[in-house]
Amino acid sequence: MNRAEELEAFLDRTPFAQYLGLRCEIMGDEMTTVLPFQDKFIGNAAIKALHGGCTGAFLELTAMAQVFLQSELSRPPKPINITIDYLRSAKGEDLYARAIVHKLGRRMASVRAEAWQAEREKPVAALQAHFLVAENG
Repeated sequence: MNRAEELEAFLDRTPFAQYLGLRCEIMGDEMTTVLPFQDKFIGNAAIKALHGGCTGAFLELTAMAQVFLQSELSRPPKPINITIDYLRSAKGEDLYARAIVHKLGRRMASVRAEAWQAEREKPVAALQAHFLVAENG
């Protein structure tokens, strides 16, 4: 089983990823995650905007998946800290995200992820996070 298949298997076993309907499109070590729109994700019905918690959880799973994909971990990384910047309202439509692992050390990984909808150049939210990657942590 290659690394991409291991990641897909992990997401298939993760109840929250299943609840969100999260999908991964993987080409080598580059991955785009997709959150297919569902009405249950609406946080503000007046403007039909996605709930911030849904967007944040999607970004966190994207960052964790990218770290897992690029590492040799036998289990998903554990969050140390996460900061999410909500840049504009996410509309009631599909959401896409990509993550970049800035540093992958023996104990910790530093990751940035961005989520967008119609235009990648106009992200709706951005995440900066650190994850514990030490196997004995």
